[in-house]
Formats: sequence, structure tokens, C-alpha cells
Amino acid sequence: MAVQELGDGAVTAAHGGGCTCGDCPHGARAGHRKAVAAFLLKRDEFAAGQGLPAAVAHSAPASRQWISEELTQAAELVAERARAEGQAWLARLWRWTTYTVWAAVVLLLLVQALTAVGAGWSTARTAGLLAAVVMGGALTAASWFHRARGGALAPVIGEDNRLSTSRAVAAAWVLFVAYAVLVLAGRLAAASDPAERDALIHGLELARGAGVVTVLAVVCGIAVLVRRVVGLRVQEQRLQKVRADRPRAADLLTDDAGRGTFADIQYVVINAVALVFAAVRLARRPDQLPDLPWGLAVVVLVSAATYLAGKYAEGGRPVVLSVVRAREAGDLDAPIRTGDDIEIRGAGFVPPGAQRADRLARMVVRIGVVNVQVPLVPVTGGFSNPTDTTLTVPVPADVEPGRVEVQVVTAAGVETNRYTIDVVE
Repeated sequence: MAVQELGDGAVTAAHGGGCTCGDCPHGARAGHRKAVAAFLLKRDEFAAGQGLPAAVAHSAPASRQWISEELTQAAELVAERARAEGQAWLARLWRWTTYTVWAAVVLLLLVQALTAVGAGWSTARTAGLLAAVVMGGALTAASWFHRARGGALAPVIGEDNRLSTSRAVAAAWVLFVAYAVLVLAGRLAAASDPAERDALIHGLELARGAGVVTVLAVVCGIAVLVRRVVGLRVQEQRLQKVRADRPRAADLLTDDAGRGTFADIQYVVINAVALVFAAVRLARRPDQLPDLPWGLAVVVLVSAATYLAGKYAEGGRPVVLSVVRAREAGDLDAPIRTGDDIEIRGAGFVPPGAQRADRLARMVVRIGVVNVQVPLVPVTGGFSNPTDTTLTVPVPADVEPGRVEVQVVTAAGVETNRYTIDVVE
């Protein structure tokens, strides 16, 4: 017993808040923060001209290449720590989803107890509470079986490791309709009067819940269709996708770059309002499916169409518009030669969500048959190269003089169009 307690104490001390082990859930966050702090300090030092070895300080191309390689190695460490933190966070998330589910059940119990004051406890309240307990048990079991993938949130996490707006909205409607049916089933089981049982059966007829059924069918169809649309656009290189370290609640309202998008926001807001209305209707009429008015149902359908149109219009293939020789102050005008820097101008070179240094370092420019790694050029607070609209790379000596094609390969693996330039001797 003493030996076991001593061993547990040693493990706790080794994996405390300052642990930087990649697979340690206790220190993954601390290890990530330390790696980020070290990377930012190194980047700002290089941006200020500090930390360069004397062997490369005299040559601008050599110093730029050395700085880029040092920052790339540091960025890879940050990315490794970020992935470790994301995996540890997902492993802990299933507990929080379980706590949230049962907190909602307790909240429902309190609301029912408060509303029962004066009116008295009814069979509908008992059925609603039992339905919530059944739903809570099912979600808890799902959280356990998917505990390594975020618990109950696993079905709404997309392939890019972000929360999917379409799946989250569809899951909310599925859970609500399932809860409503369970409430009716509970009331039907407790009903002793044949007339009451017949009324409950009639409450499930399509004429009573046509609006809710239509909305449920549309949002589930949107969830399936959006997944297909996004997958096809990625395969056709018309949409750039990079994987996130972990899902965030903000993913429901933003794009991959973290910017709020109108299509996602209006879809979430309108469906949330419709769900609240349907929940109130269920509380007022627990003997039938919520009769969502057709006016509100049409509003939800318009919102779904807007969201789907936004998905079709999202993204675009990166494009090279022009390639020019990069000219420094005091330099003479001249054609492009091997060893010169060229500036590639275009759009879409940095995919949404790929602003981190480790992903910027994955960008490649293909000049003829030579693949040139895009160097990272640090400035205070970020990088001046590469950017979403311009890239600066040297023309290596292995490029043969003559007409050669230039093509950019982004961090998402998408290739741009080919642009022809003339390289002279």
C-alpha cells in the first residue's frame, strides 16, 4: 500500500501542470503554451535581427534560409504540442458532455417543480421527466462509447476536426423530436382511459406535426448534402480544407479561419428560435407532436436554402495572376536569372485556418521540375512571407534557362494554375 501511494505521488509530481509530455493529459496544455511562447520569442528575435550566427549573417539569402528552417522546426514542435493538447481535450470532453446532459435533466426537474406549484403534478410532467432521463441515459452511453472522440459531440464533429453546423442543427432537431415522441409514449403507457389513448395516438398523426416533420427532414437532408458537397469540392480542388487541432463552439458560427459567416449564423439563430417555439408548444400541448406553424417552418426552410447556397459559394481554387522579379532598393532592372528572387502574385495561397507557421512552411513553389520551399520571413507579430496574395521565393540554380512554368502548392495540397516565365542565363 505504501509503495503504491509513493508511486502515485511520483506520477502526480512528474505530470503536474508544468509537464510537457505530448501524451500527458495533465501537462499537454502547459506544454503547448510553453512551446508557443518559445516560438513567439524566437520569431520576434529573428524579426529584430537578433540570434543570427556569424556564419550566415553576412549573406541575406543564407540568413533568410537559416531563419526559415529554424522557425519551421520550432513551429513543428508547436504543432505537435497542439495536437497532443487537442487529443487530451477530446478525451476529457466526454465527461463534460455527460455533466451537461444531466444538468439539463436536473434543470427540467426544477422547472417542472416550480410550474407545478398551484397547478399540481400531472402525468405529463412525469412523462416529460422520464423521457429526459431516458434521453440522458442514451446520451451518456453514447458519450462512453465515443469518449476518445468527444463523447456525445462525436457525431457532430466533421472530418476536419471542427464542429459541423449542419450536423449540430440536425442533431438538435432529432433529439427534440425523439424527446417529444418519448413524452407521448410515456403518457400513452400511463393512460387508462381509452378515449385518452386514442387522443394520444391521434397526436402522432402527420396532420398534427407536419411542420416539425418537414423541418426535420430538411435539416437532416441538408446535413447529408453539405457533407457530400464539401467532399466533392475538396476532391475537385475547388475548396481548401486543413484540419483543426480540436473542435470549438465557435465553429458553429465561423468559417475555418475563425471569421463569422452570415450563412452559418442565420442558420443557427433561426433554427434555435424555431426549437424554442416548438419546445414551448410541446410544454403547452404534451398530447401531440408540436404543431410548428407553416409560416415558421417556411422561414426555417429559407434559412436552410441560404445555408446550402453559402456552402456552394464557399472557397475557390488558388490562382497565380503574375510572376515578377523581386527588386530591392538600389537594384537595377533586369530579367529573371537563377539566384534571383521572384514574387508570385495571386489569390488564395493561404487556406482558411492555415495561418500557423507549421502550415505556412508546407507551401511549395514548383519552378519547372524543381520544388522550392517557401521561406518564412518573420516580422513583429507575424510573417511578411508567405501571404495570401504574394509569395517570394528564390530561383534555384537547378532551374534550366528558358521558358519554365511556375506553380504554387498550398498547405492544403491544392495546386494553382501554371504560369510561364522566362529565365535567362
